[in-house]
Amino acid sequence: MLKSLRFEGVGPASKLRVDFSPRLNFLAGDNGFGKTFLLDVAWWVLTRTWARAPVVPHAPPVAPEIGYEYDTKGGLKHEYASTFDRQAEEWSIKQGRPPIPGMVLYAQVDGGFSVWDPARNYWKKGSPGRPPSYLFSAPEVWDGFPLDSPTKLCNGLIADWASWQLEKGEAFEQLRRVLRALAPSGSEPLEPGTLKKISLGDARRHPTLRMPYGQDVALVHASAGMRRVVALAYLLVWTWQEHVSACKHQGIEPAREIVFLVDEIEAHLHPQWQRRIVPALLDVMEALTGEHDVPVQLITATHSPLVLVSTESIFDEDRDAIWELDLVGDSVQLRESAWHRRGDANSWLTSSVFDLKEARSIEAEEAITEALALLRADSPPKADLERVDGLLRAALGDVDRFWVRWSAFKKSFEG
Repeated sequence: MLKSLRFEGVGPASKLRVDFSPRLNFLAGDNGFGKTFLLDVAWWVLTRTWARAPVVPHAPPVAPEIGYEYDTKGGLKHEYASTFDRQAEEWSIKQGRPPIPGMVLYAQVDGGFSVWDPARNYWKKGSPGRPPSYLFSAPEVWDGFPLDSPTKLCNGLIADWASWQLEKGEAFEQLRRVLRALAPSGSEPLEPGTLKKISLGDARRHPTLRMPYGQDVALVHASAGMRRVVALAYLLVWTWQEHVSACKHQGIEPAREIVFLVDEIEAHLHPQWQRRIVPALLDVMEALTGEHDVPVQLITATHSPLVLVSTESIFDEDRDAIWELDLVGDSVQLRESAWHRRGDANSWLTSSVFDLKEARSIEAEEAITEALALLRADSPPKADLERVDGLLRAALGDVDRFWVRWSAFKKSFEG
């Protein structure tokens, strides 16, 4: 599991450090403050590959450095400080065989996925056919990897799902278990439907989902949220199936830990699903292996207060953390948010994690700001009272809690 990242001369700040918790880690902050940057570097230090373009350091004369620490398969600690060679445009790596951090999966917000399997990607001298990692674009997840090659390292979701379903073997049962774990609710299960042809120009039989309203909808026609979750479920099963097969071939024990890196975990998901996705991901390894207490570390960027609401009953301060990236002056700073239950999404929205003054529209926030200024005044002009009252009526709902305070205040002047 990843323990820490440390940056000098690279990223959104001149210096930055984060000490990750062993289970849940939420990265919060405005767009452009470094959440995806942290995920990209986390993937690199764990796998020695870049899921996207390598990060570029600040301009000379800065001496850039990325320091990191993670636990190995045997519980030992691995540390290294990588420096940047400006001529070669490369970050240094520690020579020799790297330790194994576990299985690593990175879900990007654009639909791409990256997979690192210690049984198939682990560095080994003289193994030219062994890829350093699997970097899937969104189309490759569905139609096979590499996309334009006749030889596939992965058949893709459409072909594999159909094959597993026809075989009715362990892979399909694992897929069903993972889909159940990731479903948005008990009344809306993710249940495979029948395979069906969708076009005269496509010879394939496509997987479907059985919808609550009784229809079997082809996965390629499902909603964006369903496609993202289904793609995650498929890659988990594919990775685990191939991992177990490779371990048997090599005579080694399968991994018993997984690191999830997820950019905007709530992307495309209905609020009901946002409240369930994090607990569901913690249950995925059990759904895959049938075993309890399989270590899972989740590091995810989020803009969703409902995601954080969903953790209130399971949050453990010894194993979980929320990290805030904030602009202080002209510098980005990272700090761990002090944990306490806030009870509802509005309270999370107006906390330091999301930095909103009001969980309302911009117009409502501006109207309330003006109203509060009048509340503090000794003798506000009647014209101002009427003008602000009009702004409030145009922006607030009929049962907004602010009406109680404002109505009493305005009545005191009218009387």
